[in-house]
Amino acid sequence: MKLIGYFRSSAAFRVRIALNLKGIEVEHASRHLRKGEQAAPDYVALNPQKLVPAFVLDDGAVLTQSLAIMEYLEETHPEPALLPRDPVGRAKVRALSLIVSADIHPIQNLRVMGYLREKFGQTEESAFAWSRHWIETGFDAYEATLGKGPEAGTFSYGNSPTMADMCLVPQVFNAARFKVDMKRYPTIQRIYDACMKHPAFDAAQPSKQPDAEP
Repeated sequence: MKLIGYFRSSAAFRVRIALNLKGIEVEHASRHLRKGEQAAPDYVALNPQKLVPAFVLDDGAVLTQSLAIMEYLEETHPEPALLPRDPVGRAKVRALSLIVSADIHPIQNLRVMGYLREKFGQTEESAFAWSRHWIETGFDAYEATLGKGPEAGTFSYGNSPTMADMCLVPQVFNAARFKVDMKRYPTIQRIYDACMKHPAFDAAQPSKQPDAEP
């Protein structure tokens, strides 16, 4: 199996955490997003969205979209679990995951930032302000959702890492880049700190990838 990603990609970061947590070894390859390598014809044939990651299975099947890939890993390698056992818990973890992956990340990723600058004349500062606003809007909701009921614990849901944490941690990395004041989000910060003490999260961080740049 092969994971095609980019060291700074939040979506690839999520999948790397899941692979590490489940102890699945794969080949890693990179497409440099800032150099436009994701638009090369051979990659577009794999992923017409021109996004990373793409996950190539041993039989040649190609999976895209990080949450879909993590769901596949959960179904094919069920231990340790990325989702709770009960349906309500699974729905809650998926909802937290989607706050990040559907409502925050797409609005402030590289191609959106580039479009704001190139087509609407936004400066680097104003584009950063745009991203910061949407991160804070999503984090406000995520923070308010945490710590409610029996699912409160060390991580976003209970005392074991779940898919929600795999979405949250890369977004906290992005929040630092966009100068979000994390003092507003003490529970998120506490969960992030707990996650980064876990080897699966630590090994997946951007600076530890083969294609990492300063």
